[in-house]
Order: sequence, then C-alpha cells, then structure tokens
Amino acid sequence: MLTAAAERLGERADAEALLQHVLQRPRSWLFAHADDEPDMDVQTAFSTLVDRRAAGEPVAYITGRRGFWSLDLEVNPATLIPRPETELLVELALQRLPSDAACRVADLGTGSGAIALAIARERPRARVTATDASAAALAVARRNAQRHAIGNVAFVHGDWLAPLAGQHFDLIVSNPPYIEAADPHLAQGDLRFEPPAALASGPDGLDAIRRIVRDARAHLHPDAWLLFEHGWNQGEASRNLLAEAGYAEVFTAQDLESRDRVSGGRA
Repeated sequence: MLTAAAERLGERADAEALLQHVLQRPRSWLFAHADDEPDMDVQTAFSTLVDRRAAGEPVAYITGRRGFWSLDLEVNPATLIPRPETELLVELALQRLPSDAACRVADLGTGSGAIALAIARERPRARVTATDASAAALAVARRNAQRHAIGNVAFVHGDWLAPLAGQHFDLIVSNPPYIEAADPHLAQGDLRFEPPAALASGPDGLDAIRRIVRDARAHLHPDAWLLFEHGWNQGEASRNLLAEAGYAEVFTAQDLESRDRVSGGRA
C-alpha cells in the first residue's frame, strides 16, 4: 500500500507522512510494521489522502501540521506553510538578542506564528508581539502558542506595523510576501493552495519589503535591528532599500543552498 502510494506520488516522504497521519504513529513505527496489513478503514482513509495529494494539495494542509524549528505547528489554508529556509531568519534573530535579559521583538505578518514562537521559546525573557492582517491566521497562531504553552507572545490584528503605533522594539523580523505578482510559479505546485496575500507583493515582489523598511525605523530603539526574508534574487535590491532608508551595517545572509535569503540593517 505504502509503496504503491509512493510510486503514484513520486515522493515516498509524502506517502509516509500521510500514512503516519492516518495511523497517528511515528515514522519508526512504519518501518517496524512494514509487513502489517492495514484494515480496510485505514486503507480507505489513506487512499483518500493520497488522492488529495495527487491532485496537488500540500501535505501540510492535508495533515494540518508542519514542523518548524523545534515546534510542531498547526497550519491551514489561512496560513503560509513554514519552510526550513526561514529558520535562518530565526538563527540571525537569536544572534542579536540577549539570552538572559528582557527585550522586545516584533514579528510582522506572523501567519502560523512560526517565527514569533520559535524566538519566544528560545528567549523566554523576550516579549514578542506578532502582527497579521488575517484574523484567520492569527487564530491559528494563537492556538499554536497555547498548544506549546508559550506565553510571552502577544498577537495583534493589523497590517504590518500599523497596529504598533507608539511601540519600540529591540528587533523587528518579518517573512513578508516577496514573489512577483506575475510569477508563473504562483500557479504551480503547493503555491496554488497557499494564501496569495502571503506570497506575492507587487510587480517586482518588493512592495511589502519597501513598506517594512520604510516604516520599521520609527519603531526601533537606537542600534536595534530589522531582519527580513526575501527571494534568492532580491538581496541587492533589499540592501539598497535598507541603505537608502539610513540603516547601518546592512548585510545579506545566504541559506544552506548558497542563495540570498535574509537581509537586515541596524537603526
């Protein structure tokens, strides 16, 4: 059953994830019971999920879960699916935050809460404020915080920095939409199922980044950092935007595949 599903999907990992979800068993259990014959209810349920995946629906939306950092997160079509490369943004943020002192962090466009919750777990003395324009996404983020008993995050409904009037932070992070509006990839693969507003941002993909770079300095303490994720071909443009807005120590960091992934600067 598993082998046939893997051949159909062209990806054994997807088939295993779907079977794990049906059985509510870890991957190790699948290996230990590889020769077991599942009952008909299991076979029917598994077949239904394989059909959905074969039609293109992301595994994360089918199972309702996605791992990020050290967290198992709820996700649904109201939220972007967290990606492993975004963990670089968390790593860079943690490098700039004290491990044993109080500080304030803002996560703009939090979605499932992945970045905010990862930072809050690693920095329990930090006060993290996470914003999102989607009330449905914030509901998911709040459930993720409750599920992991992470209490040092506040979730605020609003667009980017708009709901943070008068507030100042030691670090602002964001994984904003950065795909070009006409990019053909938006009509392919998993991207077809994710919220468009969390993916695309204007003709060159930089509309949200421009707004964040422009507005963030007014909310940063002196010498505090702004960090944001962007596309592999947007490093130079992001550095230029930061420099033009007066940020210092502007840089771009590359992901594990040596692609420009995160840029930032100090206020």
